[in-house]
Amino acid sequence: MSDIKDLMKNIDELKKNLNILLDKKDFNLQDEEIIKASQELDIAINKYNELIIKNVKK
Repeated sequence: MSDIKDLMKNIDELKKNLNILLDKKDFNLQDEEIIKASQELDIAINKYNELIIKNVKK
């Protein structure tokens, strides 16, 4: 269960980072830093979803 909590904290940090970048880059969704931050958030969310599904199947 601690893996899920750790991932949730990581997701929150990645979301905050993405929002800060969006403000700094005037919401330019084509900016490389924003794309990279968004992709990192997507990966973390996918890992979270996989863990949830795995725990539900138990």
